[in-house]
Amino acid sequence: MTWKHLRQRVSRLLEQADIRLDGDRPWDPVVHDERLFPRVMAKGTLGLGEAYVDGWWDCQALDELATRAIAARIDEQFHSLTGLRDSLLARMTNLQKPSRAREIGRDHYDLGNDLFAAMLDERLIYSCGYWQAADGLEEAQEAKLDLVANKLDMKPGMRLLDIGCGWGGTAKFLAERYQAEVVGITVSEKQARLARELCKGLPVTILVQDYREVSGRFDRILSIGMFEHVGYKNYRHFMHVAHDLLEADGLMLLHTIGRNRSSVNLEPWMARYIFPNSMLPSPRQVTSAFENLFVLEDWHNFGADYDKTLMAWDRRFEAAWPALAPRYGERFFRIWRYYLLTCAGSFRSGANRLWQLVLSTGGVPGGYRSLR
Repeated sequence: MTWKHLRQRVSRLLEQADIRLDGDRPWDPVVHDERLFPRVMAKGTLGLGEAYVDGWWDCQALDELATRAIAARIDEQFHSLTGLRDSLLARMTNLQKPSRAREIGRDHYDLGNDLFAAMLDERLIYSCGYWQAADGLEEAQEAKLDLVANKLDMKPGMRLLDIGCGWGGTAKFLAERYQAEVVGITVSEKQARLARELCKGLPVTILVQDYREVSGRFDRILSIGMFEHVGYKNYRHFMHVAHDLLEADGLMLLHTIGRNRSSVNLEPWMARYIFPNSMLPSPRQVTSAFENLFVLEDWHNFGADYDKTLMAWDRRFEAAWPALAPRYGERFFRIWRYYLLTCAGSFRSGANRLWQLVLSTGGVPGGYRSLR
């Protein structure tokens, strides 16, 4: 098949989402290199993302392009040998086994604290904000932390485990605002060092550990933006670990990105360049994991807020880029911009969701009161 025919084929697919090659609207992609088309047909969404990073095409509004393409499920019409290989690997291998647990810390969270400090809010919260009554990123993240604390019915002196504590912003907030004793775990050395510094003088312990290495008992367990790294072969074990660590009258809050349909596939470009070995759970996969271990007290979906959060991160990242550029380089800029904006599109399209689940070990006496 000639490149001309390949271009025509891609063009017809894009037209299903009202996207025109070399069009004049903000979401229309502009092609700089015709090698794009065989690359996309051979490697699917991985080839599309790699071609963007290589400068073979551009788009003024990547977020809106992604929104339209994902809503029309165009990405599902590209099948590649790379995607097939990754799918088979995910089925045959436990990509998130303990010996590989720290890969995500090394490859993503250890990229550089300067990068994340420039992009995130002042507490360095790297998860979806809660925008119900917020005017900006700082307010949205504080509102999310208050929402979490209230859903967990935090009381002074409670012992809380923060699974995937990041740079310690949540632990610091709960220790200061709600007088909690917090143990935070992360698989990132750089996160841990900064978290210990930020939480100095507070009843906060930061450990570099995998969740399968934790011991002790806790009144509350919190996991924000970490379950995406657990992997479908480990969902049930994660819930067993949490159940064994939680006091009989305790509560756990699970905050995770999710998708509408069950799958064991990784998103090829995201898995290779942003979050290695990561995958998104479906409602069925989550509920199967905690069945007969926990009682589901509340399930809150506010995925549209992640669109706003990602767009706010992108604005901050692009504004800070002149200072970051000497260290990270132009290729990284294109990788990171593609990541942030296509992720925003995935939430805007409704393909991705953001869930907060509240779980108890045996039901809350008198009933649980849902908060929004």
